[in-house]
Amino acid sequence: MPTFATAPAFAVAGVVAVVLTALSGRYGYHRDELYFLAAGQNLDWGYVDQPPLTPLLARISTFLFGDTPMGLRVVSTLASAITVVVVALIAREFGGSRAGQMAAAVCAAVSGFVLGVGHLVSTATYDLLAWMLIVLFAVKLLRTGEGRWWLALGLTAGIALQNKYLVVLPVGALLAAVLIVGPRPVLRSWWLPAGVAVAGFVALPNVLWQFQHGWPQLTVAGGISSDDGIENRITFVPLQLLQLSPFLLPVWVAGFRQLWRTPWARSVALAYPLLCVVVLAVGGKSYYALPLLLPIVAAGATPAADWLDGHRRAGVGALVLTAVTSAVFALPMLPASAVGFVLPINKEQGEQLGWPSLASAVADQWNRIPAEERSSAAIFSINYGEAGALRRYGPALGLPPAYSGHMSFADWGQPADIQTGPVLLVEIERTLTLERYFRNCSEVGTIDSIVANDEDGAALVRCDAPADEWSTLWPKLRRYY
Repeated sequence: MPTFATAPAFAVAGVVAVVLTALSGRYGYHRDELYFLAAGQNLDWGYVDQPPLTPLLARISTFLFGDTPMGLRVVSTLASAITVVVVALIAREFGGSRAGQMAAAVCAAVSGFVLGVGHLVSTATYDLLAWMLIVLFAVKLLRTGEGRWWLALGLTAGIALQNKYLVVLPVGALLAAVLIVGPRPVLRSWWLPAGVAVAGFVALPNVLWQFQHGWPQLTVAGGISSDDGIENRITFVPLQLLQLSPFLLPVWVAGFRQLWRTPWARSVALAYPLLCVVVLAVGGKSYYALPLLLPIVAAGATPAADWLDGHRRAGVGALVLTAVTSAVFALPMLPASAVGFVLPINKEQGEQLGWPSLASAVADQWNRIPAEERSSAAIFSINYGEAGALRRYGPALGLPPAYSGHMSFADWGQPADIQTGPVLLVEIERTLTLERYFRNCSEVGTIDSIVANDEDGAALVRCDAPADEWSTLWPKLRRYY
């Protein structure tokens, strides 16, 4: 085994951490982050749409570093920096030279996907780190045949299952690839069931929570597939290229060839296309398969480093171009008014803007409700982003807690039946599906966001009263997607 390039790998990871920290407070909270903040205040072993790990880490990060976008994102930044180091370790397992390991770390550091998920707190942030650790342990298992690596795989997979169930995809793809191209002896070890047992034990609390609540995560997943499946399939290949970075395509190709020529590593190369087939079949999002490209890039890093020896000017230019384009599309580099330029590639940029303005607009309409009616009035938002923003910014504006039937917000409280007064609705667009549950609704305002995000043009609707008691309406107002 080559010596690990400790100093270069950690230096690259350090640069990533510095860049992410410097930009972490530039825009504002993402809609998902507002949801995680609320979930972190309602800790449980599970939620309708996710396991508990990301909300727990969000609460820890804000407790330690402050209730600000920058404070929230510290743990996410550290996870992304560690991911860069793990990619370098994977390159070493493939026989990568010191220069190759550094090249692998740099390729990970300048990829749009790593920067994008590192900037925000999301389940994908910690999922990426877990996937890289799983691949690292899987490669060690395949290279050495030492069955005890199944325990490390099982422990990592179990922790990852407490973050997101998608981890079953890379594990399943790797197992299928080993069955097809080998080395199959690693599957005949008693350490395999031991690793499965460890994974099951660690994931058990959330599995029990899902069982006790009727497996709501399956309902959520089905809704995502039915709503976005066609679009996800059409954009799958282009986004694989764009989100990683098209400039890394030569490294990716070189890595695939390198792995395919190495019998014990061939299954790592095959796992990626197998995973792509599964994601396309179920209509999943493009980033569901994207992490397995990073180990392939790691395998191609040493050939890329060798090529750079004779083409340094071209190589440095390509890396700079990759870093700049990835940063522009993945990080808050542009003025807020210019973010529309990057939304076709990365719509998450726009979801970090406009939330304080939304809360102010709602507060303006709330204050127009006669003071004597406000004690019996309620605010209801159509989605968790709006509800999270109103929970975060509303108290400073004198707003009461906002309610929503979306995802786990439906479990975190509902208006009391004695609240029979006016209802202020926050809708993406007016819809009779929602307004039929209220009386005499009329539009009183709109949300004007600085960019064309989901909330731009959202309607503020005031209704005279709920059509029935809130306890009767609440099951009908629940939405899983």
